[in-house]
Parts: sequence; structure tokens; C-alpha cells
Amino acid sequence: MRWIPILFLLVFQSCNAQKKVMSKTNFITPFETNRNTTATYEEMISFYTKLSSSHAQLQLKTHGSTDSGLPLHTAVLSLDGDFDPQSIRKKNKRIIFVNNAIHAGEPCGVDASMMLLRNYLEDKSLQKFLEHTVIVVIPMYNLGGVLNRNSHTRTNQNGPESYGFRGNAKNLDLNRDFVKCDSKNAQTFNQIYNYWNPDIFIDNHTSNGADYQYTITLIPTQHNKLDPNLAAYLNNEMLPRLFKDMKENDWEMTPYVYARTTPDEGIAGFLDLPRYSSGYAALHNAISFMPETHMLKPFHARVESTYTFMDVMMKLVHDDFDKIKMARDKAIENTKSKKEFDLNWTLDSSKSDKIMFKGFTAKKKPSVISGEDRLYYDRNEPYEKEIDHFNYYSTTTSVTKPIAYIVPQGYIEIIGRLNWNNVKVQQLEKDETFEVELYRIKDFKTGKQPYEGHYLHSSVEVEKFSQQRTYKKGDYIIYVNQSSNRYIVETLEPSAPDSYFAWNFFDGILQQKEHFSSYVFEDLAEEILNNNPDLKSQFEEKKKSDSDFAKNARAQLDFIYKNSPHYEPTHRIYPVGRLMK
Repeated sequence: MRWIPILFLLVFQSCNAQKKVMSKTNFITPFETNRNTTATYEEMISFYTKLSSSHAQLQLKTHGSTDSGLPLHTAVLSLDGDFDPQSIRKKNKRIIFVNNAIHAGEPCGVDASMMLLRNYLEDKSLQKFLEHTVIVVIPMYNLGGVLNRNSHTRTNQNGPESYGFRGNAKNLDLNRDFVKCDSKNAQTFNQIYNYWNPDIFIDNHTSNGADYQYTITLIPTQHNKLDPNLAAYLNNEMLPRLFKDMKENDWEMTPYVYARTTPDEGIAGFLDLPRYSSGYAALHNAISFMPETHMLKPFHARVESTYTFMDVMMKLVHDDFDKIKMARDKAIENTKSKKEFDLNWTLDSSKSDKIMFKGFTAKKKPSVISGEDRLYYDRNEPYEKEIDHFNYYSTTTSVTKPIAYIVPQGYIEIIGRLNWNNVKVQQLEKDETFEVELYRIKDFKTGKQPYEGHYLHSSVEVEKFSQQRTYKKGDYIIYVNQSSNRYIVETLEPSAPDSYFAWNFFDGILQQKEHFSSYVFEDLAEEILNNNPDLKSQFEEKKKSDSDFAKNARAQLDFIYKNSPHYEPTHRIYPVGRLMK
């Protein structure tokens, strides 16, 4: 029976890890009482309230609001009791930021963080690893989902007994909301995150997908999207040590199993766009991670492996605090001064690395339901072999940054989001005329089904033109000389996949507001053509080359209309100006 070694390994791992997680304490978590249980919201608040009351090094603080009506909390562990991020940075300390329960049915991080903070507060042998580090934890992020507790919505998941729901109180997936900020959760998170401006960000998850031997997998920030200084440190030093330390602590990891069909055919790196937590953190030059524990493994194993990942991260940051600062300082300076910014990427399927992978053999058998062949993974046939890891992305769109963007004051909801992200925004003190570069939206695609409350635009094509334009007193000017430049460019450039344009903030320009009546415009159209020989020549040429156009009287009138002074000057003109000189 081939499954016996695998089962023994999982039991051994679990028992060994549990000894590391548990400690003698008066502060027992619900998980430690029943290892197939995750804390409720009330139990979490009670635990942190009592823990912070007993330890001056732990601050429990409320922030803003969420769509559930409840505030977000942060639990901050600072060994010297300093909870001011500016002061902490002056002391040359690094800040780790941990987010839990963004998908409330994936609560491993909730219970792991409760034990981690407690153990670092109470175990003096661990406190040496806090010498250069402060850890900020959001104990539960998706409060609406946490309160919507059930035992059924994670259909394929092995425990806990009950858990939260993926959607928040507005039924939004919060891990798609970091840029658009439709939820109060994300609005508050943006402000908390940028107040702390962390060096390392961890967002704890549980994965769906293929079956394999690992309890925990890892999505790091996609290195091709990171500043080269951060990417070099991440790839050459940080990831090798994390994988080594996790293995030495009996929780061997693999890169996130993002498979085209089955892992045997290779796995791909995840393109973490800014809508996702790790992509959002990358806009701010943080190195970020999404640990993804495996849904089919026991809940206690998922919690313990998550605990271990955060524990080894604390020790790595303690050892490498100067290296992390050096890499991040260079990245921030580069972000302020660089001229070209990448906007879009595509997977380079011609390039891969070989990694050793421990899986289960994928097979087919007839489905009892449909009679068709169905996939299953045979746990009686574990394997270990090399597979391809496709983890290289190529830039498909880049842009030269302007000196500044000018945003008309009517788009106040955009200014709010920029402010939450530490973008320095100024207002014009009087009406001023600038020569600006503008975009005409030539083409785009829009999803046929709603996606997270929006009809997301993609494949946006623009053409540039320059124009003298008068902006009004109170309009906003954003200079692109800031540490926030990536956030500025990737939200204000309409071709970027998570731009404000893509998320429908500018849809008013896409609808033509004025039209014409054909029977009235006929005579005027004739006059326009007679008075404009070049236009008439273009018109005749189009009729010759386009048979559909030649048979469509309305299309012909529309062509003349759109090339006349009667056509409204705002239709499809992106209103954000690019000041180039």
C-alpha cells in the first residue's frame, strides 16, 4: 500500500509542528482546544483584547469601517512599545504586515497569527528576532464574510468545522478590490497599509486546484513586475532561504500550483495584477507573499504550516533587515526617477525552470454522474519528478511617464483613492492653459458578464494627440516624481489592466451625448463635403474600399458628422491630461 508513507509523513509533520506552535500560556486559542476549529470574530476580539491588556508590547487598535458596519482592527507587536511607523523607521527597523481572512473561508492565518503574536510576546527566546522588526496584523479583514459563518460553501475543503464566506457584506471578493475600492474594507485597508508602508507583506490563503503532496504552496510577488533591486534579492536570497527553512521545519513548500491541466505538464507563475493584494503591495515597492495552503489537507496542518511560514519570515527579516532596506531604498529611488513604466505583461511560455515536484498521479475514470471520463488523482501513486515552472513574464505595453497628470475636479472619487495611497496631489490656484498630451480611446473590450460589480474594460487601444487645454481653478495636478509613481501610472494610464479607466471610472466619455437626425443632416453633410475637398476625397475612398460602408447611408452620414465641427469634442477623449513639458 503506497499511501502509508505519505500518511505517516503528514502525521509526523503535524505532531512535530504542533510542538513548535504550542506553548505554556494562559492565552489559549479556540484552535488549540479543538484543532478543527477556527476562532469566531467575538473569540478573536476577546483573545487580542486580553493579550494586549497583559502585554504593553501589543497594541490593538480600530480603524475606519467595513461594509459590515464593524471597524477593522490591527494588532501590532513592537518589542519596545513604539507604535509610530516614522519613529520605527528612524530606528532602522523593518515592518512586516500580515493580512488574514480576506477570503473568510480560508482562515488558517487567523488562528496562526493569534498563536504567533502570543508566542513572540511570551517566549523570551523568540524576542531576539524582534530586535529589528515590528509586525502589524489585520486579524480578520473580510468581517462580513467572517460573520456569514457556515459549514458548506467551501465544498472541496477539509475543515474546519465552520468558517466564513468568500464574499464580503456587499458580496464582493475583496482580493479584487484593492484599486477600485468599492468596499469600505478596501478603502480602510488602503489607508492602514499606507500608514504603515511595510517592507514585507503576507496575505494568508487556502488554495483550490490540483492534488499533490504539499500542505503549503507559495505565491511571491511576480519578480518581472518588481523593481530589479527587489527582484534580485527576492529570487537570489529570500526565496531560496524560505524554501530551505520551511523544509527544515518539516513543512516543505512548492511554488503555487497554477497548472494548465495537471502539474505534470508544468505550473506557471501567477501574474498578480494590482487588483490582488500582492500586486497592490508591489505598487508600493513591498515584497509580498500569498501562502496558499492546500484545501485537501487537514485544517490543523494548514494552520501549523502557515504559522511556520510567518515564523521563518520573522527570522529571515531579523537576519536580513539591512539587505531588505538597501534593496527597497534603491527601488523607491528608482521609482521616483525612472522614465519608462511597464503596464502589461504576458507569460513567456518559451522559458521555464526545472523544479522537483511531489505529486500524485493524475488518471481518468468513468464518471458515475455523466458517464464521461473524469479526472482524479491517485493518492496510492505518489511521485517525485522534475516539472517545468513557467515563471517569466514579458512586457507587452510600457509608457513614458509625463511630468504630471492633470485630473479635472469632477473626478473626486479618483482623488480620494490617490490620497489614500500617499500620492501628493495639488490643486490649481487659478485657471491655467497647458499644452497637454491627451488620449483618444480607439478601441477596447468589455466583459459581457459583471465582474466584481463592474463591466471591466481590457485590451484598451489609444492614440495620442497634443492640445492646448484650459484647466480650471481647483483641478488637480499630480507630479510624477514621487515614491508613489507606480501607483499613479498604473491607475491613470487607461491601457493598464487595473487602471481607473478599466474599472469604469471614466465610462461617461464612452457614450456620445449629441446626435443628428439624418433627414436634417443630409443637406448639411453635402455642404460640408463640398467645402472640404480632402474630407470628400477620404469619404469617396472609404466607399470604394469598404463595401459595407458603401451600402450604409447612416454610416456615411456618421463619417461626415464625426469629421465636422458638429461632433462633440469630449466623446472618447480621456480627460486626464499628460503634461510633457
